[in-house]
Amino acid sequence: MTKRIPLIIWLFTAVVYALVIGLHELPAPNEKPFFTAVQPLLHAILNGTCFLVLLFSLWAIKNKDVVLHKKLNTAAMCLSVLFLLSYVVYHYLADDTIYGGNYKTLYYVILSSHIILAAASLPAILFAYYRGYIGDIQTHRKIVRYTYPVWLYVTLTGVLVYLFLKDYY
Repeated sequence: MTKRIPLIIWLFTAVVYALVIGLHELPAPNEKPFFTAVQPLLHAILNGTCFLVLLFSLWAIKNKDVVLHKKLNTAAMCLSVLFLLSYVVYHYLADDTIYGGNYKTLYYVILSSHIILAAASLPAILFAYYRGYIGDIQTHRKIVRYTYPVWLYVTLTGVLVYLFLKDYY
């Protein structure tokens, strides 16, 4: 089974990419369901919570609390999966929100870097988690050295994107 995990990670990544890219090609429903009104806030809460969990995870491993570190990383993965599922549902059901504020350049720099880094980091996050889970700490550390700050950035900028758009939903 462990030999199949890399294939599963790449297939999962491809499915996520296809879903996110293809969302606008699917026929949209005539009306938005009531729950889409709260999803942007939910996404910000999930991202912000994941950001904090990742910070605590770093603190735990710096204090050599491997058990807590693993639990916090699992929590971060669960939060990210919940976010991803809700994000896909929301963007299927709701139209894109257009930023109408005065800081468009800053907004689009944050948004574009958020999107690019979220997409690029997805397989690396999954591989880092998997390597840590199976006890391949050396490879886990090599991946996390670069992936962790990117994941932190993506979760933080997810909250910032919400704050930019909250008046426009």
